[in-house]
Amino acid sequence: MGAPMAARLAQAGHTVRAWNRNPAKAAAVPGVGACATLAEAVQGAALVISILSDGAAVAEVMPATLPDCQPGSLWVDMSSTRQDEALASAARLQAAGLRFIDAPVSGGVAGAQAGTLAIMAGGSEADVAEAAPVLAVLGRVTRVGPAGSGQVAKLCNQLIVGGTIGIVAEAMLLAQAAGADPAAVRAAIRGGFAESRILELHGQRMLDRNFVPGGQVKTQLKDQNNVLAAARDAGLSLPISAMMAERYRALAQQHPTADHAALLLELEARNPGRRVGAAPDKFD
Repeated sequence: MGAPMAARLAQAGHTVRAWNRNPAKAAAVPGVGACATLAEAVQGAALVISILSDGAAVAEVMPATLPDCQPGSLWVDMSSTRQDEALASAARLQAAGLRFIDAPVSGGVAGAQAGTLAIMAGGSEADVAEAAPVLAVLGRVTRVGPAGSGQVAKLCNQLIVGGTIGIVAEAMLLAQAAGADPAAVRAAIRGGFAESRILELHGQRMLDRNFVPGGQVKTQLKDQNNVLAAARDAGLSLPISAMMAERYRALAQQHPTADHAALLLELEARNPGRRVGAAPDKFD
């Protein structure tokens, strides 16, 4: 995600310096100044953008960066983390004299390449307005509340994504098992009330049995677990999300790096002898 986002910012005329724990990844991004150290990446920058694997990575990188950040600069964390982790980041930056927005994204690598990401921003109105012209290069920015709210919005997004993938898998398997053509069933219901991007994209992946990773199972599981953590903090019981977390947890034991459309495989394992289509499974 970070590479196409950085490339778009550079193409839009912004001066972009990038650091990655794998230096070769930063060096491969066109138009971007690859940095050997964190300090080199952030020194003098009015705007710092991070997009890391999880909250633990953010908590590791951010403190190491702060001594070299410009006082008063604005840090936009576009990683997907728990709400409490985002709030901890906000407090850490405030104590160091910096400002913070949590702005996770949805849209995948394709959205990052096209600049069509959905960007869910949590922070003050003034800070989000300041960052908006830069973030608009990457997609559509919506302020959803104070710091930490961006992560809540992303979890709501992932809750819907994770559950809908499971429902689409069940529809495809039911069509096959009941004697209908699942591809024709998908075509017939598209454009109706059941239409969704999940049915469009992941439904086709299931028909093709194409599980080459876009959004990975292990990432979806992380998000499902974070949904449940947020629900506990809010005093809620979310039974469907809890069930989906168990299904992704079971799938992750076999296919952690497959696309999350591979939830079809977990469903087929529950129904021995039943399978959507005759194509071989593709994972790479």
